[in-house]
Amino acid sequence: MVNMGLTEKYFKWSQIVLAMLLVQVFATGMQLLSRVILVEGTFIFALMAYRHVVAAICVAPLAFYFERGQEKKFGWWVWFWLFINALTGITFAMGMFYYGLRDTTATYATNFLNLIPIVTFILSIITRIEKLKLHTRAGKMKTLGALLCVAGALTTSLYKGKEFYIGHHHIESHITVKTADAHSARGTFLLVGSCLSYSTWFIVQVKLQKVFPFKYWATMLTCIIASLQSLVIGLCLDRHKAAWKLGWNLQLVTIIYSYGSLFNTGVRLFERLRLHPGFRVRIPETATPLGATTFCLLLWVISKRGPTYPSMFNPLTLIFVALSEALVLGEAIRVGILLGTVFILLGLYSFLWGQRKEMKSLAQQRVEADEEQGKTNNEPAGSQLTATVVPSSSPTLDNNIGSDINAKDQAVHKSTV
Repeated sequence: MVNMGLTEKYFKWSQIVLAMLLVQVFATGMQLLSRVILVEGTFIFALMAYRHVVAAICVAPLAFYFERGQEKKFGWWVWFWLFINALTGITFAMGMFYYGLRDTTATYATNFLNLIPIVTFILSIITRIEKLKLHTRAGKMKTLGALLCVAGALTTSLYKGKEFYIGHHHIESHITVKTADAHSARGTFLLVGSCLSYSTWFIVQVKLQKVFPFKYWATMLTCIIASLQSLVIGLCLDRHKAAWKLGWNLQLVTIIYSYGSLFNTGVRLFERLRLHPGFRVRIPETATPLGATTFCLLLWVISKRGPTYPSMFNPLTLIFVALSEALVLGEAIRVGILLGTVFILLGLYSFLWGQRKEMKSLAQQRVEADEEQGKTNNEPAGSQLTATVVPSSSPTLDNNIGSDINAKDQAVHKSTV
């Protein structure tokens, strides 16, 4: 019996781990496909416009089905926050990330995605949405993690080091690497701007969720607005038909592969935001664009292990991207990127550990507060009894006790008569 229990437990654990590994594999494929089509000359704002039109079409059935019959008020204030939501989270954040990805490498750009939780934490501290809490162990670990991630980002950006290749590399790979080296400084600034924009987006989500608490409708409308924003900016930059032409090529494959990217990210944000007095915001653990398949896998894993469990696997994407880019695209692996990646991974896990401890502490405080409130509510108001009152959490039990007392009183009354 013991062996059967251990086998069943191991089988369930392996299913969860396999699901999270698949999520990271899908994310790796997205980064590599995006890198290839961008280097080949795909117009970024055309790609974004097409992607989010398809994403809006995919989310529309969910919005009309799950949130039908609910009263929705589309005032100017709602449209304002939807516009800001699309601008900060997609048009600016994703646009700068794509330009940074084109000018650098997939491994280098993925490093900056892992920095988004840290940047969000720093912005929350600056804007006084969150408190540093250095007097607690969780606060110290989060601060240490933030410092390690900043050190890793500086190491990755400023220190190059020796480079080496895995396997065979072609002449075309050298051309790609030289192009990335020529614009690496510009790409770094764009990736930093993308991190700041993503972090601002997570804070904007709090306000949007407050004025418009419909996750599917908000995601669909955000996709539509972002597509229009990308269209307007793109037409201002390039009006040639060739830039907007969509053919049967790798660009179309990338759009189909990533059709559910914002659907996944947006829904997960609304599911995992935690509102506190004073607009306290849940620091995001990931902001990697993923597809609808990964959305289903993530929901299943979260239902089994909780919302913080998937974030522990996110750094694997960085490792998978580095190895895949070196093997498939022939990119060089540099010592500076390796050292910076180690710092970022250590810092991220330290930060996530501190955040998890903080969440457990807050959950325990809520349970204790609810128990205290329940005891207060169950005490009889104005009672002069000196006997101890034991509160009951079951209304049925209270009714049964009351009926037993009434039956005994009636029996005593009849015997007296």
